[in-house]
Amino acid sequence: MSDIQFVRTEMLPEQAPPATMVGPIGWARANLFNGVWNSIITVLFGLSIVWVFMNLMGWAVSPTWEAKSLNECREIVGGAHGGACWGVINDRWLQLLYGFYPLDANLLSAVSGVDPELILSDARAHIATPIVMILGYWRLNLALVLMFIGLAPVLWEKVPRKFLIVTILFPFVDVFLMWGGSIWGPTMAFVGFVLGYLVFNYVRPAIGNLIGVILTAAVPILWWLFAAGPIAGVLAQATPALALEAVSSRQFGGFFLSISIGIVAILGSLPLGIILALGRQSDLLIVKSICVGFIEFIRGVPLITLLFVANNLLNIFMPPGTNFDVILRVMIMVTLFASAYMAEVIRGGLAALPKGQYEAADALGLDYWKAQRLIIMPQALKISIPGIVSTFIGVFKDTTLVSIISLMDPIGLSNAIRANQEWNGIVWELYAFIALLFFVVCFSMSRYSMYLERKLQTGHK
Repeated sequence: MSDIQFVRTEMLPEQAPPATMVGPIGWARANLFNGVWNSIITVLFGLSIVWVFMNLMGWAVSPTWEAKSLNECREIVGGAHGGACWGVINDRWLQLLYGFYPLDANLLSAVSGVDPELILSDARAHIATPIVMILGYWRLNLALVLMFIGLAPVLWEKVPRKFLIVTILFPFVDVFLMWGGSIWGPTMAFVGFVLGYLVFNYVRPAIGNLIGVILTAAVPILWWLFAAGPIAGVLAQATPALALEAVSSRQFGGFFLSISIGIVAILGSLPLGIILALGRQSDLLIVKSICVGFIEFIRGVPLITLLFVANNLLNIFMPPGTNFDVILRVMIMVTLFASAYMAEVIRGGLAALPKGQYEAADALGLDYWKAQRLIIMPQALKISIPGIVSTFIGVFKDTTLVSIISLMDPIGLSNAIRANQEWNGIVWELYAFIALLFFVVCFSMSRYSMYLERKLQTGHK
């Protein structure tokens, strides 16, 4: 009997991999259950997470939203620690968002017909809460809307470039809306930047880089110190109608105060950081010395020390009669603090660029500023995106330090709320709400940075 041999004449179709090797099951086997010890640790951690989650949900899911005091919460949940007391959030969430900023009682009265005195005593008792929030705080809400409109053309390239005018004007309109008073103060501040721009573009090329750069910084500063105030005062007296009701800094507070300080510091620290980073690498001895000294001094001093300086000492160095608002002083100090760290982040991006990029710019015949704008800085900023966003997030979270100098940010307000007899003893509910607000903003910045990194990715994967 002879052996019969057979050779297959067609290819078998590809078979799907085993279900245990791909998908969620495959990932779990490869990463969570790829050994005895890893499996034991995974099970223990899983049980711990389930235990924490169940206890947290048991505490958080509490029917206390309508409670008017901590004692009422305890009666509802049946014990001193039976569940969260969310009544404090329902009662004080507008205060946590807006602080003690005054309601526009006249506008609310015109819309609702309720007497302004009743609105000031307890607006939510007479008018629906959404109306109180939108119209009562219309100045802060409008500033927030303008902020998003101004950021849109910076963050997304599909937004029409004409919205950049909002980006440029927003800081000055924001000051006018939030603090009120005459419109001419912010206008004169804007004129100072215009003067610096004119000097840099039209005077500097004629007198040389060194003197031109010094004048670019000196002219706006001299304008703000000696000319802006008197001129704004004369124009304010001539046009009293161009003014809003003035609001003092002690009336600011809540999460909106943190947003305001954080946004100003973020928007101001990036261009200042770029200038300081370029100045630190400059061949001009005076410019380099000033930039190095500023960066090293700011990085060597804690932020809380600078906040105390802003609160107590900054006015001493101003000309007689000058009175900077305390929040403006804090914004300036936080911006300067963030710009020093931003300068080092950007300097790292500049150092990471190959030398050939600088040589390519020279070969194209570009001058220093065109080379930086068109070739060097775009690549350095792309490299520095993770560090830049980390600095932004850190600065935004550091705004809670202003509570130490008696500004009513959310942390400061939580202390004031707990001092009230009705809510004395409330802790975790307030901190949970504040943490949620900060998490939403910081997580959004983190997600955007990841989107930007993917969008600007030019290398091979």
